Amino acid sequence: MHTLTELLDEYDASTAYSLALVDGLDPIDVAWRPSEQSSSMAWHLGHQGVVGHFMMRNLTAAEVTFNADFDAVFDSATPEPGRGALPPLDEIVDYRRAISGSIHRVVTMIDNGEVGAPEQLRAIATGLLHAVINHEYQHAKWVGEVRDSMASTPAPVPASARLINVEGYWMLSAA
Repeated sequence: MHTLTELLDEYDASTAYSLALVDGLDPIDVAWRPSEQSSSMAWHLGHQGVVGHFMMRNLTAAEVTFNADFDAVFDSATPEPGRGALPPLDEIVDYRRAISGSIHRVVTMIDNGEVGAPEQLRAIATGLLHAVINHEYQHAKWVGEVRDSMASTPAPVPASARLINVEGYWMLSAA
């Protein structure tokens, strides 16, 4: 079983991997959508962040939103036509960083026993981080595929020894 510290390291690796997929691409390419009913690489980057935030705030910490407008744009429950225009990539990256900082803060509090029911929340945080990491890689697969169609070099492979490949998707191993 992975410790919460190890899982935070893996979370950081997964979010860095997603951002590395768009590194060096023109912002216009990152915002490109294959069709009106499809999402861009930029949307997937914001969506990965908002899902992590929704899970963390709803399962452990009841935090307020960082940006209600971004939450609506990046929530997959919002139909594609209702999502509106995407914010610039640097704002999406800042949003992801704020969420990451929050996840680190809350998980560290849980790991240090600075919460009520620390063992119960440790179990919740362990499952939550597995899900958030796997979700990050789930969307990174699509981002990588679109990136590969635009870039002159193929997408990098994640470096973590804790990952396995299941049906073409990188996932955190159970142990």
